[in-house]
Amino acid sequence: MRTRSISENLPVYLFGLVLSFLFACNKNVGVIESAGTTVTTTADQTIIPDQVPTYPHLIAPNDVALFSQYGYGTWQYGSGVPHQKRIDLMPVNYSGNSVTNAALLANFFAISDIHITDKESPAQAIYYGYKWGIISGYSPAMLYSTHMLDATVLTINRLHKIRPYDFGLSLGDALNSAQYNELKWFVDVMDGKLIDPDSGEKDDPNPGPNNDYQDEFKAEGIDPSIKWYQALGNHDHFWMGMFPPDQYIKDKMIGNTVMNLGNIFKDPSGISSRGYYMGVINGKTPTGDIVGAGPVGNFTTPPVVSPDLNRRFITRYDFMDAFVKSSSSPAGHGFTPAAAASGFASYTFEPKSDLPLKVIVLDNTNRDDRIVTDGYGKGSVDKERYDWLVSELDKGQAEGKLMIIAAHIPIKVVLQQTLIGESMKWSASSYKTEDEMLAKLHTYPNLILWVSGHRHLSVITPQKSPDPTRPELGFWEVETPSLREFPQQFRGFRITRNSDQTISIFATDVDPIAKDGSLIAKARSYAVAANQLFNIVPEPMPSGVVNAELILQLSPEMRAKLDNLGTPIK
Repeated sequence: MRTRSISENLPVYLFGLVLSFLFACNKNVGVIESAGTTVTTTADQTIIPDQVPTYPHLIAPNDVALFSQYGYGTWQYGSGVPHQKRIDLMPVNYSGNSVTNAALLANFFAISDIHITDKESPAQAIYYGYKWGIISGYSPAMLYSTHMLDATVLTINRLHKIRPYDFGLSLGDALNSAQYNELKWFVDVMDGKLIDPDSGEKDDPNPGPNNDYQDEFKAEGIDPSIKWYQALGNHDHFWMGMFPPDQYIKDKMIGNTVMNLGNIFKDPSGISSRGYYMGVINGKTPTGDIVGAGPVGNFTTPPVVSPDLNRRFITRYDFMDAFVKSSSSPAGHGFTPAAAASGFASYTFEPKSDLPLKVIVLDNTNRDDRIVTDGYGKGSVDKERYDWLVSELDKGQAEGKLMIIAAHIPIKVVLQQTLIGESMKWSASSYKTEDEMLAKLHTYPNLILWVSGHRHLSVITPQKSPDPTRPELGFWEVETPSLREFPQQFRGFRITRNSDQTISIFATDVDPIAKDGSLIAKARSYAVAANQLFNIVPEPMPSGVVNAELILQLSPEMRAKLDNLGTPIK
């Protein structure tokens, strides 16, 4: 859950000299034309928000109808960000200047933190968002979460035509508040079904089809030849990603009165506190006006909404079961009926029969059935999951396979020195601390990559080997940004075998297709405005984009095993 306050300042990253974009081996074919729509990556061009008046702002994040009048939400295309060659994990004297990419080993994508949101639910936390500067609670971009996911799938399909993806990863926080209708919308968009993004009473703020956020639409659906796999995020099975809901919250989800909560961040009573109606989006208004929000004393009667039983709370078991029933490929997306029944959301898969590569999808969210004293939105593993992870790493190492860990929450990253930064640490309830986990991971020379979401940032962290004489014990950690909040991107990954027997991992941010005048373009404008009004500065400035070629040394055994594998790069 990303909960940056308006007072938070983020660091600005400097880029050094970088390589030219090599998205299609040694040729720039990151741009294609399909049905009149240009498909690019951020190596070709980036989204640069226009400057706006400095803080304090004259309008609030929920003054959507005033955005254009005051200059919020506008942006321009800027230059692409080439891939910065990163040699942080290599020996001290390594330069890599004469190294070339010899063969393509794997090509995949990762999406994360779309936060599909039922904006009309009486059990969201909208008041916290726009009043207290918590963008996870409210962003005008939440009106278009299903549309943005659909645009992402369309973009993935177009890029798949340039070079087929070997697999895809969805890294968690598919949902915003663990509601059944949010889950159904997510799966149905991926499966290419008819989507009705409205809940409760049927609303149509702009009469006619395909012209507002409430209209039904036929989802693109992911290309049937792409196998994609799902990880569990904290928002996928906790209310607002933070708490197992009590009966009061569960009742409010499906009821007709807006939820009343106190300051859950400071009040010792937590979700049992009271004092503020959380508000809802009025789905009859073109700009999604907020109603029913504010101190309880301002209301003579509780604000009401049209109820909807499809807003019911889901557990991790329900979450996994929905993917078992999905119609896209592969069956279950990593989950099995047995796993869904047990709630064990970790698994492995091997995406290519001709490549020794193992992907370990780790559930590192807190358990629903255990008491946690420092917040349920933090990273955590219990003994069962830790022992399972070690067993899978041991097997992958013994079998001579490259290994990737995919988990919603990153491990041991640099945190901002803020309250929010501190909240991104792993939970004290975890069976192993981050340091203990990291020490164990550094014993596996075949572990090359940890991919995650959660922080809504495009950050790359070198997890260096503790032994300078064995650089192969280091691995790269790559975070994927949120699809709901600016910069609204997903990640493309290419793994190549190099001429000096190293490997390179190309990590590329990708903007979903947003045709001028489309609902997706409006969603992007709203996301830009939200960042401006919440005073969230993209890091790195000005686009939030981090593209890199991450070079990694392998053990002698793996170098020999990979020799001559992959598709030659001409």
